[in-house]
Order: sequence, then structure tokens, then C-alpha cells
Amino acid sequence: MELKRAKGTEDFPPEKKILRNEIVTKLQKVFERYGYNPLETPILERYETLSAKYAGGSEILKETFQLRDQGDRQLGLRYDLTVPLARFIAMNPQIAFPFKRYQIEKVFRDGPVTKARIREFYQCDVDVIGVKSISADIEIIQLALDALKELNLKGIIKVNSRKLLNDIIEYSNITKDKDSIIFSIDKLYKIGKENVEIELKEKGLGENQVKEIMSLISVSGTNDQKLEKISKKINTEGIRELKEILKFFKKDVEFDPTLARGLSYYTGTVFEIVLKDKSLGCSIGGGGRYDNMIGAFKEGKEIPAVGISFGLEPITFTLGNLRKPKKTITQIYIIPIKTFKESIKVAKKLRDGNINVDLDLNDRNISKNLNYANKLEIPYVIFIGKEELKQKKVKIRDMKTGKEKLLTIQQIIKLLTEN
Repeated sequence: MELKRAKGTEDFPPEKKILRNEIVTKLQKVFERYGYNPLETPILERYETLSAKYAGGSEILKETFQLRDQGDRQLGLRYDLTVPLARFIAMNPQIAFPFKRYQIEKVFRDGPVTKARIREFYQCDVDVIGVKSISADIEIIQLALDALKELNLKGIIKVNSRKLLNDIIEYSNITKDKDSIIFSIDKLYKIGKENVEIELKEKGLGENQVKEIMSLISVSGTNDQKLEKISKKINTEGIRELKEILKFFKKDVEFDPTLARGLSYYTGTVFEIVLKDKSLGCSIGGGGRYDNMIGAFKEGKEIPAVGISFGLEPITFTLGNLRKPKKTITQIYIIPIKTFKESIKVAKKLRDGNINVDLDLNDRNISKNLNYANKLEIPYVIFIGKEELKQKKVKIRDMKTGKEKLLTIQQIIKLLTEN
């Protein structure tokens, strides 16, 4: 039998998993700094939840993995973390608002596979529920900027509004298939202006309607200039909210009137995070406001919500190209020289001092142990022999410089924790 992974899945060896863990830790630190609390929901959801009217919409359902349990109940693997969040809020009426949560878990989509997009992947979400004001939208954008800084990535937060896109469509005298038109507009940077125009005409729009839409979404200039050009023709709530939001950001936030996001549940502000150097063919995160979804699960009660999701896969791919992979989290490798019993005690003391320690368990010779430590690029090796134990010290070697010292356990802990 030829061993193969399922298409669109990936194994992550230690050098990749170490980087992914670092990214998650940094994002989690930013999320908690803003007062967001952790939440976990099941990977499996009832299909009726995933396909609800105000959930992801028909486009995402095409990519939903479906299955049935032994009770013949129709289930699906979650395609995002937002719909399960909406279901959780609807099932727990005792929750105090605003409810601020983050969630870092796997989602699944049976879609096209690319270098930075697979079918089983992590989303790193933050959402605030119960705030109607755009103050929440502003906080989410600021959080995203702080996350980019924490990850040492140079990126831009693109911002638009579904309200504005709906206003543009209405201004162009289009009364049906609005979501379909919006999804075509969203493709402008991917397929180009001419192809978007062709697609709009294929959907039944007239020459003048296409021309009107393209003139409004193709405005150029600074954020203020683009907003001013559009507001000469359209000055409704969507444009006013964008003006208010963009007042708070002087750089790294860009108004993009073509941005729509692919899911139908967005109702207001939408965001997308892209790299400045455009080295990745997709965004590294995105989100927006979805004021109708949660209420749809609670008999029409309005429950406003806004959030953003960071893609662990594209972030890992990007950072993996920017730095040398770390092969191990081990800080010290202990080589016992006929002193296994004593070496275990030394390892325990170092671990109690919050040092990551590995220990030779195969009773190999010094040469083989050094080769092993070099192969994994472990920064320090400790030799523990009878002579060192008599002096109540151990010999530590810096594997980069080759320099050796006789130190006590406490001195080693201090050396590694201060570096």
C-alpha cells in the first residue's frame, strides 16, 4: 500500500510546528491584552446549523464536508469559527454582553489547494458580541495592527463596508442578485477590471450599470480622497461609518471599495490583512461585522457582532520563508559519562528552573551524542562525569563557539534565563 495524506492536509514536523506554536502564542498574547477570553467549540456541527439562512451562504456550503452519524443525523465539519460562535451565544442566554472571545482551532473546507491554502487549517479568531457602535470595529482594526507588529510582519489592513457596496448597487439601479454582484466586485484584484466587467454583464447587468459600478469602486488617491469622490454620489450610513473609522488610523489602514469578503453574513465593516510586499497570493486574515447572524439563531433578536480571523497557514508560510527554522525547543542536552542516575537528578533541577532539557537515554559515546546535538542544533551540551560531580559542578559547552566552562546548576540556570 502506498502511504499518502488526504488531499489538502499536511504533516508538520518539529521545525514547522515550533514556528506555528510561536505564532499562536504571540497572537494569544495580543488577544488577551485586549481583554478577549478563550472559547472552544466542537469540530462537528449539525448541518442545519452550518447551512442556516444567516450562516456562510451557498458559496461556502459547496466546500463543506458532510457526513452522517450512526443515528442518521446529517452533520458537517465546521468551515469557520464564527457560525459555531453564533450557535454558542444563542444557546447561552445568560452570557453578559459585551462578550469578547478568542478561539484558535481547526476548520475544514473542501476547496482548491494552493501553496498557502489547504483543506484542514487553523483559524485564530477574535470577536466582540453585543456592541452596535463602530467603536468595536475600531478596536478590532487596532488589535490587528498590534498582531502584525507582534509577529514582525509588514502588512496593511484593507477596510470597506458591505453597507457601502449595497448602496453602490442600489445607486446603479440593480435590484436582484446583490450578493452575486458583490462577490464579482470582490474579484477585481484577482482577475482584473476587464474580467469583472465581463462577469457582471454575464449576470445580466447593462452597459451603463457596469460603467457606474466600476467608476465608483475604481476611485484612487488617499483614503480621504477616495471617500470624498464616492460621497459626492453616495453619502449614506456606510460611507459615514467608514469616514469615522478611518479618522483613527494614519497609516497601514487602507480604504478599498472593492473589498467584500466571500461570506454572505457580513452586514457592515469588512477587513482584510495583506502583506505590503504582496509576496503571498492571498490574505493572511480577514473579517467584519455580522449583526444579523446570531439574532437569526435567537428568533430574530438583534445581537450585533464584529470580529477578525488570522490564518495560521499563510502566516506560517510567510514567516517560514523569512527565518531559519528552529529544529528543537531543547536548550540543553545532557551527556552522562557513566553517571545516568546522577544525570537524571541534574536534569530535574534544570527543568525545575524552567530550562528545556533532553538527556541521552541510549548510553551512546560522546562522539555520537555530540553529532546528535549538532544535528538538532541544540545550543548547549552538558557533560556529567565523576570528576565534575566531585566538584559539584558540570561542564557546559556552547555548541556555536565550542567554549566550555565548569559551572554549578544555579549558574547554568542563570546563564540561560538571562540570555
